Amino acid sequence: MNHRVVIAEREVSGLVVARVGRVEATTAATLPWVVLDGAGRAITPASEFLRELLACGNTPASCRSYAFDLLRWFRFLAAVDVEWSRAKRVDVRDFVLWLRTCHNPARDRRRPDAPAPGSLNARTGKPYLRSGYAPATINHAVSVLAAFYDHHLQTGQGPLVSPVPPQSRDGRRLEAHHNPLEPFRLHRWGAYRQKQVDREPRAVPDDVVEDLFTSLGCHRDRALFSMFLSSGARAAEMLGMTIGDVHPGEGRIYVQTKGLGGGKEACPASPEAFAWLALYLGDLAQDGHRPAPDEPVWWTLRGPTRPLTYTALRAVLNRINGRIGANITLHDLRHSLCLRLIEDPAITLVDAQQVMRHRRITTTSTYLRPRIDEVITKVHEHYTRPKPPPRPLTGWTYDPDDLADVFGNR
Repeated sequence: MNHRVVIAEREVSGLVVARVGRVEATTAATLPWVVLDGAGRAITPASEFLRELLACGNTPASCRSYAFDLLRWFRFLAAVDVEWSRAKRVDVRDFVLWLRTCHNPARDRRRPDAPAPGSLNARTGKPYLRSGYAPATINHAVSVLAAFYDHHLQTGQGPLVSPVPPQSRDGRRLEAHHNPLEPFRLHRWGAYRQKQVDREPRAVPDDVVEDLFTSLGCHRDRALFSMFLSSGARAAEMLGMTIGDVHPGEGRIYVQTKGLGGGKEACPASPEAFAWLALYLGDLAQDGHRPAPDEPVWWTLRGPTRPLTYTALRAVLNRINGRIGANITLHDLRHSLCLRLIEDPAITLVDAQQVMRHRRITTTSTYLRPRIDEVITKVHEHYTRPKPPPRPLTGWTYDPDDLADVFGNR
C-alpha cells in the first residue's frame, strides 16, 4: 500500500509579524548600532556580525542599514517560530514571499489627498513610490542574510549550511575571477533575487527648479539647496559637513564620501551657493550662535538650536513639494547636476566622474543615455517637420524591351 506524504505548506500572505524590537544607537565605537529584541535585550548573533562589518571597513551608516534588515528577519523568525541557527532555505523563501506581499509601514499615506502609489507626477514625470517593499529592498535583505550566515558559518556558531542560496551554482560570487580582457557572460538571476527596473537618471525640470527656489523662505534653505544642486553631495554627506569643511576662497567644500572610511573629498560649489551660505551664517550670528570649526554647518531654525537631521530636511522638502505640486527628492538634485555636466562640451566624462565621486566610470556613463522625454520630443519634431515634395523623374524613360520581358507582348 502506497502512503503519500503530505507536506504542510506555510502560508505567509496573511502572516502577522509583530513589530517588536528595535535598532538603537550606542556610544560604543566598536558597535555603533545594536539590534534589540522585544524585551530590550541585544541580539548577540546580530551584534557579532555588525562588529565584523565595522572591522571590515564599513561605515556606521552601513551597519545601521544592515541592522534594520536583520531586525526584520528576526521578527519574521519569531512569527514562524524558527530559531535563527535552524533556519533553512524554505524559511528564506517564505521570508521573500512575505516581503513581496506584506504591508510596508514606511509607505503609509498620512494625508487623505496624497497621490496614489505608483502614479506619475504631472510636473516631473516621475512615479511615486509603490506600496509594499521595493525589489531593491528585498535584494538588499537577501544579500544581508547571505553575509550574516556566511560569517557565522566561518565562526562555527550558525547552521552547517547557509539557508541563503549562493549567487552561482558553484557557490562562488559571480564574476569573482573575471578576466578583464574577456567579455562578461550572461548568467541567470540568483535565487530569490528580484528583477529591478533599469531606471534612467532623471533631472529636475528647469521650471520646477525655479519654483523650488522661489518657495524657499530663508537663507539656510537657499544655501542648502544651492549646495546640493552645485556640488552633487549626498544628503548624509551634506548634513555631516562642518564649518571647517567650507572653503569659499577655493570654491570647494569637503564631505565624507560614502564608503571612504572616515576620509573626506573635495566637491566644487557655485559662487551663488557660497553667497547664500554667508547670509545664512550671518543670520546665525545675529541669533547669537557662532558654530565652531568642528561643529556642523546646518542647524534648525525653530525651537532649541540643534543640528539639522535628515528627517527634518526631508520634511522641509516635502512641504515644498506639496506647495509646487512636485515629487522631488534630494538625490534628484544630484542627478540634475551630473546631467548638466554631461551636456557641457567643455567637461569630459572623467571630469563628471570626479565631481560625482563615482567609483567606476561605467556608473557615470549611464548618464550618457538619452532621456525618454528628449527622445519623444525629437520624434515628434520628426513627425511634424514638413516633408519636401517628391522630385519628378526627368530625363529617364522605360525601355520597351524591358517591359516586354516583364509583362509580355500584348
